[in-house]
Amino acid sequence: MSWTCLTLQTDRDHAELWSDALSAQGALAVTLSSQATGAEEVPVFGEPGCPEMPLWPHCQIEVLLPLDWDASSWLKQVSTSLDQPVPPHRSEIVADQDWVRLTQSQFDPIPAAPGLWIVPTWHEPPDPSALNLRLDPGQAFGTGSHPTTRLCLEWLTAHPPRMQRVLDYGCGSGILTIAAGLLGTTQPIGVDIDPVAVQTACDNATLNGVSASFYEPDSFPDFPPFDGVIANILTNPLVVLAPLLLNQLKAGGWLTLSGILSSQVERIQNAYAPDCFLSIAGEREGWVCLSGVKQVY
Repeated sequence: MSWTCLTLQTDRDHAELWSDALSAQGALAVTLSSQATGAEEVPVFGEPGCPEMPLWPHCQIEVLLPLDWDASSWLKQVSTSLDQPVPPHRSEIVADQDWVRLTQSQFDPIPAAPGLWIVPTWHEPPDPSALNLRLDPGQAFGTGSHPTTRLCLEWLTAHPPRMQRVLDYGCGSGILTIAAGLLGTTQPIGVDIDPVAVQTACDNATLNGVSASFYEPDSFPDFPPFDGVIANILTNPLVVLAPLLLNQLKAGGWLTLSGILSSQVERIQNAYAPDCFLSIAGEREGWVCLSGVKQVY
């Protein structure tokens, strides 16, 4: 089966207006993202307790339509309903199998850390003797390719949390929770605000034979403090979550944070001091991983 995919370019002031109208007019799917890539990309996130962040300055909207629709006429109807000109756009035909192959071709086995490979489910492990984490990321963040995830995996392999209780806050695909489990953690726990990510993480843990539990924040049980907490999110939510994450960590336990730009290190350090003094544990492509130990009073 095939569909028509329209890709529209607009600005932050009109992006949500267009997204809502496209959905209301019967689009099968509407996806909003940034036009920027690489170093120019600005993260937009949601997290309990965080103020709503503005959209990207330049937005891209991908719209999936039935193949038998006249996409051009339909788009004009939407623009008329909004009393807005039709934005710059392009149209292409998307086939089921073509889309799957494209996605899979962009995700090969990754040597994520010394002795640790991230291996997508459609590949065989390049090194059967290594620690191979099988992964199907689905719609969740965390394939092992992003520098922030690599930094966390490198930290975990350098400091194996054997027989420790570990919390992964913002677990995404479950990659860090599962890595902790493969490295000896006792029943690792993952938390994510996205229910799709929670289900994806559960499936990936089962795939790897790791006994892990995953929760959304509202259903997170009242566990005793953990031996270690790891969080690969972004600076703003890490600042807001500082009291929560410190409360989940026992005195003398370790805290490892990533998703932090080099220019944001001091802000994170200030947010967690004096309970936990964080230092740079690794740097990669402008991103930083911080780690420290919770003070014992």
